[in-house]
Amino acid sequence: MEYRQVVPAVFQERPNRFVAWVEREGCREVAHVKNTGRCRELLLPGTKVWLALADNPLRRTKYDLVAVEKARPGRAPLLVNLDSQAPNQVAAEWLPRSGLFGEGACFRREVSWGTSRFDFQVREGERTAFLEVKGVTLEEAGVARFPDAPTLRGTRHLHELAALCRQGLEGHLLFVVQMGEMQEVRPNDETDPAFGKALRAAAAAGVRLWAVDCQVTPKSLSARRLLPIRL
Repeated sequence: MEYRQVVPAVFQERPNRFVAWVEREGCREVAHVKNTGRCRELLLPGTKVWLALADNPLRRTKYDLVAVEKARPGRAPLLVNLDSQAPNQVAAEWLPRSGLFGEGACFRREVSWGTSRFDFQVREGERTAFLEVKGVTLEEAGVARFPDAPTLRGTRHLHELAALCRQGLEGHLLFVVQMGEMQEVRPNDETDPAFGKALRAAAAAGVRLWAVDCQVTPKSLSARRLLPIRL
């Protein structure tokens, strides 16, 4: 996926989870933050960020904050995509060529099943699968961790996927790691032990877990290679 136009800026502050103040070409600008997570280790004053020009010229905020350079002492900065809508788009582009499903598989987005709603439904002959996508932006010593804050919604999705498997259907969870150079993905038990417990229980119930890292540029995000998941 690509953004139409991006420009660099310097992060100043985030008064609430939806907006950030940045400095661009000597001017103070407000930008919409396309990620409602905490991102405390990323959005630090003075950090270089990247803004995507909004498609709607009548919108109150001209820019979306979509990427940040994470400083790493002794190493080059790590470029992290922060757009919470990007992982589903990346998944939509990658899944048909991922090899996880056959060439004739049909993918539908945002499909309801019972009282649940899943990011993707996959049909391939008699095979029916449901897949949830989670974007990962937290990095610790080369390891991608999820979540960066407690997520009741994410835990609920795991329970729903496990219930599908008990009904004889397929449940999949895909972590889209919005950065490169990662060694593996692990649940962030210190921050959200309930999610880690639900993830292990889902895997035991037959939910298939996948993780893919990305090639990240200021204006694009694309799936690159599968990563191991350590439970």
